[in-house]
Amino acid sequence: MTLQITDLAKHYGNSPVFKNVSLSVAPGEFVAIVGESGVGKSTLLNCMAGLDSWDEGSVSLNGMDLGQLTDDERALLRRKHVGFVFQAFHVLPHLDVAQNVALPLLLLGQIDDARVEAMLQAVGLDGLGARLPQQLSGGQLQRVAIARALVHRPGLLLADEPTGNLDPTTAARVMDALILQTRQHNASLVLVTHSQAAAARADRVLFLRSDGIAAQPV
Repeated sequence: MTLQITDLAKHYGNSPVFKNVSLSVAPGEFVAIVGESGVGKSTLLNCMAGLDSWDEGSVSLNGMDLGQLTDDERALLRRKHVGFVFQAFHVLPHLDVAQNVALPLLLLGQIDDARVEAMLQAVGLDGLGARLPQQLSGGQLQRVAIARALVHRPGLLLADEPTGNLDPTTAARVMDALILQTRQHNASLVLVTHSQAAAARADRVLFLRSDGIAAQPV
């Protein structure tokens, strides 16, 4: 999936978060976005998914301008074509691992137990489908989040600090799973991270400047 951002600007009240942000992501490309805390990296990622609004500029997925869509149309686009991995996991505690992973398929009316099991195996969680989230480690929970984001085979995967709460060894395993699964399905991947180790694995690294003026190559 192609992502195109042109002259994007976002404010909270009179305070600018960022402005003049332009970037593009090609189908199958892995782009990492780094920058100091507070420059709006997570906000920018939310704008890419149409989860947040912006004040100027445009965000387009495969040529479709998200700013011209209704909230319901954006939600349907995300449901079909976008996966999102949150730093805080956001798994549902009352559902077991397999049920959490199956949620995107459930929303699309495409329940496929075999695909869920294959995805769990792909991220190293085979045999853990019946466990509840509170029975898992942080690294395992992050892999549940990755499996859930990828099970419906989205064209675009957005990941917000997916290794931020993990030790280096577990972080490397999580990145392995993330990259392998996106490569297999030729999905575009945008990763927001403070980790130089994670960013170093990207095809391109962009730096969101602390003054909020632009996204620039490091």
